Amino acid sequence: MTDSDPFEEIVAAETDRDPDLAVIEAGSRTLRTQGTSGPQADVPGRPEDPALDKALRTVEADLATRWGETKLEPSVSRIVALMDVLGDPQRSYPSIHITGTNGKTSTARMIEALLGAFELRTGRYTSPHVQSITERISLDGAPISAERFIETYEDIKPYIEMVDAQQEFRLSFFEVLTGMAYAAFADAPVDVAVVEVGMGGSWDATNVIDADVAVVTPIDLDHTDRLGETTGEIATEKAGIIKQDATVILAQQPVDAAQVLLKKAVEVDATVAREGLEFGVVSRHVAVGGQLINLRGLGGEYEEIYLPLHGPYQAHNAAVALAAVEAFFGVGAQRPDPLAIDTVRKAFASVTSPGRLEVVRRSPTVVLDAAHNPAGARATAEAVAEAFDFSKLIGVVGASGDKNVRGLLEAFEPMFAEVVVTQNSSHRAMDVDELAGIAVEVFGDERVQVEPRLPDALEAAITLAEEDGEFAGGGVLVTGSVITVGEARLLLGRG
Repeated sequence: MTDSDPFEEIVAAETDRDPDLAVIEAGSRTLRTQGTSGPQADVPGRPEDPALDKALRTVEADLATRWGETKLEPSVSRIVALMDVLGDPQRSYPSIHITGTNGKTSTARMIEALLGAFELRTGRYTSPHVQSITERISLDGAPISAERFIETYEDIKPYIEMVDAQQEFRLSFFEVLTGMAYAAFADAPVDVAVVEVGMGGSWDATNVIDADVAVVTPIDLDHTDRLGETTGEIATEKAGIIKQDATVILAQQPVDAAQVLLKKAVEVDATVAREGLEFGVVSRHVAVGGQLINLRGLGGEYEEIYLPLHGPYQAHNAAVALAAVEAFFGVGAQRPDPLAIDTVRKAFASVTSPGRLEVVRRSPTVVLDAAHNPAGARATAEAVAEAFDFSKLIGVVGASGDKNVRGLLEAFEPMFAEVVVTQNSSHRAMDVDELAGIAVEVFGDERVQVEPRLPDALEAAITLAEEDGEFAGGGVLVTGSVITVGEARLLLGRG
């Protein structure tokens, strides 16, 4: 940044009015200084040691030369070959496998918290990450260190190159990360792995595990160009994680999706537990910072559980997570008694889900949520209306170009007084002018503001939310993409 940078001059003037704008400028300076690396713009959460940071950047740059997560070939042949030369590390621990359209990461984090509360060592593999690539591979509830991430990559790199040489196409970015996760879990070692599918199920790179418990969160329309144009077709792909004699935990599903999943379960002699029948949410009440829920599990009732997350969908995620852990422990089958209620309460009270209805600023309140498809946006809109009493809500939307952006904007239209459209730093981001064109069709020209840079978009939204006075109850919701939310977290001092 030079002394003549106009953005710096604007922020310097505005900082006298609102000190938090200085936080946005500091984050913006960090983003510009660090740049981006890899397909997910892994700018935040860097190691403080310059040598370690350089080493991590080298690994990220190496990974960035591979197929990104949006370029797929429906095959597990490459990941099978990698697992074979690594000695099949994924078979050295039991696992819980999670697919679905929305709620996978939050559900995975809840399952992890429950298993950890019962003193099991856990490994969790989720995607995409909010801020740092190391978030994708967690041990005992925390992302692995940069040192361990680098060491794991270097350990398996010769085997990756061996497989690359034997295959028609090199291993993809996601396939390499999946191999790293499975190797890191075996090396730890973990007692159980909680694994989130990247996309689909049958041919997803994660699907080289034979999970004892398969979890299917709600299925909706997303990635229709790859998975199918109906929820039933999408369920056919996702049903691929249901293995012989497994236990299947099904969240509430569309009828056609449920039929497909149940048919697959019958074919492989899997045991099925369905939300609303074998388990579910008995009641829920809004509480400070979250909600108080009563759940019916496979082994009985679990009452007065505090969940520090907002929204009805998170209560349903909690019910699914609890049933998955009960199934893992054999509750309702080998064990007649429910899990210890105090341990369950402690676990759920500890759950966090960064970038999912996360409050990162007050006065005005700024909420981050990574909704990126219409179903997710509808769930977020419902949760915001329930948990917050905004007199005026300003949206900041930066979306990926391969998503149903019109459907996402239409879901938010009734609740946004105005929307500021912007663009994150990822190469996958929708061009801001294209996004603005869709937003104008949905909201009308007078309700749309265009700010190509995310720092400017945040500043503009905060200003709009404050227009009616400091105590008028205006708020800001930043949404549209996990990448947009991750960069906003850094800009707002949460990196």
